[in-house]
Amino acid sequence: MDDAAVGWTRVRRFVVWLLFVLAFSAVASTPPVRAQSPSSVVLTLRGDETPETIRKMVDALSGSGRQVEIRLDGAAPPAVAPAPAAAATSSTKPQRPVPAAPPERSMADDEGFQGQLNMLVDRIVGGLDYGSMAIPSIVQLPTDWEQAWEHNTNGRSGPSAGWRGFGIVCLALAVGFAFRIVSTVWFARRRQPAGPEFTPRLIASGWGLLQDVATIMLALVTVRLARNAWLPESDLAMLALTTASNGAAIGALYVAIGRFLLAPGKPERRLMPLPRAERHYRSVVIYAVLTPLVVTSIMLAQRVGSGPLPVTGLITLTGFVLTLFKLWFFNDIRRDLTVLILSGSPEPGYLRRLIAIGAGWFYIALTIVLWLVSCAAAMMSNGGRWTEAAALTELAIVLIPILVIGVSNLLNCRAARRHAIVGATPLSQAGSAALRAAAVGVIWAAGFFILARLWAGLLLGVTSSEFAMVMRQIAGVAVFAFAGWVALVFLHRFFDGYAPQRVTIGPADEDAVHEDGVPTRLATVLPVLRGVVLGAVLGLTVLIVLSRLGVDIGPLLAGFGILGLAISFGSQALVRDIVSGLFFMLEDAFRVGEYVDTGRLKGTVEKISLRSMQLRHQSGQIHTVPFGQVSSLTNASRDWATVKFNVRLDHSADIEQARKAIKKTGIALMEDPEFGPHFISPLKMQGVADITDSAIVIRLKFTGKPNQASMLQREALKRVYRALNEARVPFASNAVTVRGGDQGAQASAAAAISTVPPPTPLAPAAG
Repeated sequence: MDDAAVGWTRVRRFVVWLLFVLAFSAVASTPPVRAQSPSSVVLTLRGDETPETIRKMVDALSGSGRQVEIRLDGAAPPAVAPAPAAAATSSTKPQRPVPAAPPERSMADDEGFQGQLNMLVDRIVGGLDYGSMAIPSIVQLPTDWEQAWEHNTNGRSGPSAGWRGFGIVCLALAVGFAFRIVSTVWFARRRQPAGPEFTPRLIASGWGLLQDVATIMLALVTVRLARNAWLPESDLAMLALTTASNGAAIGALYVAIGRFLLAPGKPERRLMPLPRAERHYRSVVIYAVLTPLVVTSIMLAQRVGSGPLPVTGLITLTGFVLTLFKLWFFNDIRRDLTVLILSGSPEPGYLRRLIAIGAGWFYIALTIVLWLVSCAAAMMSNGGRWTEAAALTELAIVLIPILVIGVSNLLNCRAARRHAIVGATPLSQAGSAALRAAAVGVIWAAGFFILARLWAGLLLGVTSSEFAMVMRQIAGVAVFAFAGWVALVFLHRFFDGYAPQRVTIGPADEDAVHEDGVPTRLATVLPVLRGVVLGAVLGLTVLIVLSRLGVDIGPLLAGFGILGLAISFGSQALVRDIVSGLFFMLEDAFRVGEYVDTGRLKGTVEKISLRSMQLRHQSGQIHTVPFGQVSSLTNASRDWATVKFNVRLDHSADIEQARKAIKKTGIALMEDPEFGPHFISPLKMQGVADITDSAIVIRLKFTGKPNQASMLQREALKRVYRALNEARVPFASNAVTVRGGDQGAQASAAAAISTVPPPTPLAPAAG
């Protein structure tokens, strides 16, 4: 083999490896090409090729020094065609017998994954060589078509086969358009969604899909009936009409599904709210036209082609064009897919954001990989199975996410409607979340099973019985893992439904945060139990899955027991905090939202964990208090609160008049719709608490809800002040009255008072 051929082979292998690296975003190394043992290329013949065609194919495939294995469909021992270099030297040197190539091995026969990947790369390179060499032969197809068309038996008398086929197509289109015109009014009423929810939009789009499918089926049935009447003979004309009509029906179904999901021009019934739905629908229409046209052309070329080269060239060229279009489409829709996936959750987590960012790149990478596999299929004896698996995989990876999104949105809509009618409870919300998780998980599991069944036999050489045995083992593990996952989703949503919302007390909403009252005891304890229960379910699920996988979990359980014992001895303070907190919660000493005093720190309970609690002080500071450090606790927010406060009146005030005014104020507060529900006993005057030199001190009290005591006291003081003023009951004053026996003494006292400097005003607070 000359150096140029070896260098070109290395370049091609490097390009293929580079495509794999770009597809999987991983670093891979390309093994060097060994010149002394070039890889062989398999050429499978149907048996009707001419010797000249076979010679051209062998010369083209062996141009880089490879041996060419010639196989016939159903023939066991292959013949090996020598490389041109060996043939050229046969005239000057004694010719040695060329050893027969070993029978073709499956991908699973190579030792190790690296060997399988190397053989796949070799076949990809060979397929690219074979396809690029066959592209110029496409020009033979028009001639082959003309020669085959002349042998049609239909149209010998009367209109030709071409005109008959054209008439059949026109008749089918006319029947389809007539059906749509007749049924437009009936379907138009049902294609209007009854609301903006997903279920009405699904029903409306479903009626539109039904009309489109009925039109396609009616046109297809018309083609079959007219074909049996006007093209009764089984010739190329009948085959071309049948193939073209089937391809057109498949393309029309693509368009119908695009209309069903994207609803061009009707955003009110759109099921997939992509940001640029109209643009993507046009791309779907282009793909729906190109794909059936390509498939139909290939099938007819196989029927009329004079050899495999023109068909191979057509497959290579059209496959490359379709791959470029799909790469452009997935790159164009990439950002819109990110927006669509993120819109599925009001607060997307890290995993959802990662999937949203990588979805478009995943489709691009998989498109490249499947195209490379299709290129390699040309050099395999079972290449049809590889091509079929690649096509089904491409279809599955598009349909499965659409089904997942549709089922999830449908269940969400049904749950929201049920909650609006019956009422949403934590149990019903948790059940809806678990049902949605189970349905989505079943769809993903079914998709994984289909893809595994497609590729297990091709990549690993697994037979049906072996695959069934492996899937039974996998199913045993998957069932427990799936059940554990659904249980975690249920418990997570159940605990979140009962857990109180964490609020932050600010200086402006100190009273507003208590308007809903204190959460129940269950709502306080559940957040603490949440972590314990979820951790226990997760740990139990992991242990069961490991046991089903054949792992001995006995040493793990023993190790966890020893670890727990070591932690309990080494962290006595932690154990004391946990035990103390357990008894505090069992005794219902405090709840989230209550104001407590631990002796050293006080504040409103904002959060309770297994080890400590967090207190929010009125000034805004958060105190974290371990339960083990709380020797005693005072709860100021339990049941009721009696508030007592004093009012200072002047010595000349009428006490009875003040009592009546305060009583009227208490009655008015009880009848007030805003403040009355928070009173337990009305505001009243208890009597005279003290008599000082400057005032008569009277005491007032009321009993109200503890979480509203401060607000009620402020409102009571405001109204008492207004009522006493209206009743002309004077408040005590700090003014000093000086009395004397004669005028001189009074003048001296007045002069003394006048010499007292006025009070200095307070400086404004900094900041």
